[in-house]
Amino acid sequence: MTSAEKRVIFASSLGTVFEWYDFYLYGSLAAIIGAQFFSAYPPATRDIFALLAFAAGFIVRPFGALVFGRVGDLVGRKYTFLVTILIMGLSTFIVGILPNAATIGIAAPIILIVLRLAQGLALGGEYGGAATYVAEHAPNGRRGFYTSWIQTTATLGLFLSLLVILATRTFTGEAAFAEWGWRIPFLVSVLLLGISVWIRLQLSESPAFKKMKDEGKTSKAPLTEAFGQWRNAKFAIIALFGLVAGQGVVWYTGQFYALFFLQSILKVDGYTANLLIAWSLLLGTGFFVVFGWLSDKIGRKVIILAGCAIAAATFFPIFKGITSTANPKLEAAIESVKVTVTADPAACGTLFNPVGTRVFTAPCDLARDFLSKSSVRYATAPGAAGQPTTIRVNDTEIPYPQGGNVEANKATTAALQAAGYPKAGDPEIVKMSNPFDIFRPQVAQVIGLLFILVLFVTMVYGPIAAMLVELFPTRIRYTSMSLPYHIGNGWFGGLLPATAFAMVAQTGDIYFGLWYPIVIAVATVIIGVLFVPETKDRDIFADT
Repeated sequence: MTSAEKRVIFASSLGTVFEWYDFYLYGSLAAIIGAQFFSAYPPATRDIFALLAFAAGFIVRPFGALVFGRVGDLVGRKYTFLVTILIMGLSTFIVGILPNAATIGIAAPIILIVLRLAQGLALGGEYGGAATYVAEHAPNGRRGFYTSWIQTTATLGLFLSLLVILATRTFTGEAAFAEWGWRIPFLVSVLLLGISVWIRLQLSESPAFKKMKDEGKTSKAPLTEAFGQWRNAKFAIIALFGLVAGQGVVWYTGQFYALFFLQSILKVDGYTANLLIAWSLLLGTGFFVVFGWLSDKIGRKVIILAGCAIAAATFFPIFKGITSTANPKLEAAIESVKVTVTADPAACGTLFNPVGTRVFTAPCDLARDFLSKSSVRYATAPGAAGQPTTIRVNDTEIPYPQGGNVEANKATTAALQAAGYPKAGDPEIVKMSNPFDIFRPQVAQVIGLLFILVLFVTMVYGPIAAMLVELFPTRIRYTSMSLPYHIGNGWFGGLLPATAFAMVAQTGDIYFGLWYPIVIAVATVIIGVLFVPETKDRDIFADT
């Protein structure tokens, strides 16, 4: 690898790390941001709006892929992904200085959502540009290795955001962090932005695009050519369902849903949960490069699909292992305590609520919603017509009257704890006293299981950039690869935590949400085996 090639990879990867850092800050601080910008609403509604604003960034990513992909194929890779990082960095910095709702009223949440949309649009254009730019600098036979450095950036961005948040929290204290300290990680991003822009300004256009432009072969209508002509559009569809959908759900299960599962279901405190994930990322990130390098030797397709298949086959035992290690009392209670909600079936609705906007009023729905949020495995039994709702914990029956939820919840909690469910802060729940408290068996075992999940992430994600680049011709590459990537990751993957938890709430089974990534991963394996071609030996310099 020449020094010029190293500089290309470093500049593209570093800038993308900062992009992901910016994007993840909001997700990590959604609850605090909700209190700052949606303070006019009750706490539950405020949290819902905060999460919806976060989800908006994922939803618009494919549109960013279309906008900036088209510009990248018309104007060039370098200038397009220079624009995307400017939009991303400035949007994040403005969040850090944006007055809250108590100061400027309704304008605060409106501006915040606009900034989130800008971040999502920019991220939709950033990844495709960085991946295409690096791949078009890489020699044949080395693209998997070169582009795998780009693949480390999402994980490193998440890791960096967690580190900055933890350091700021430690420095300011929790009270000050919630009041004003949360702004510091957003403000720090302007320094990262300055470094990224300076480095990217030193780069030149990719050789493949420059050659094509000099020969007058650039596309005049990239969107029409990419998606309006079946010979090209079919590869975008194949890439989405035969590669990226499965990769996206494995990626988000191994990082985001694992963090959500620890905090919201296993009731591990936020400090410990973030440290456990951070250590698993630190141990696993190097394997992005390992699998990228390996894909140059044995092929991209076999590694990506093997990662999807192995993940689908092992998600249930791994998450059950995390439960038994991180919160052993909860696992024991789930197996031994019988909880039943009995109600008139006509009074029970669906609890499927992936965006968190529904408000439950029927006692049957309120009872089940309370149990699911308490990580209780329950069953629903049909009662006689007009029968009041009851919760039975083993032999203890608690009436659940209309409007009497507070007392009913207290009585249910007492019955659950008496039967064996752990109390909040139970000493047997895994807890880290400091960032290097990793050598106790309980902590080490949880990190080990999380590391396996990250290993699956590296298998499916390490070779994906090279494969997407190689699937499409140079003239429409930026546009063509960006759209399936961001639908697969932004929609199938980005909405996974909320959808999986909605499935848990509906069924009363803390593991049921895993069927979402498993089914999609298996479908990707089947479609990928049948329709996705191997691409590692393609010469993209000759393909315009």
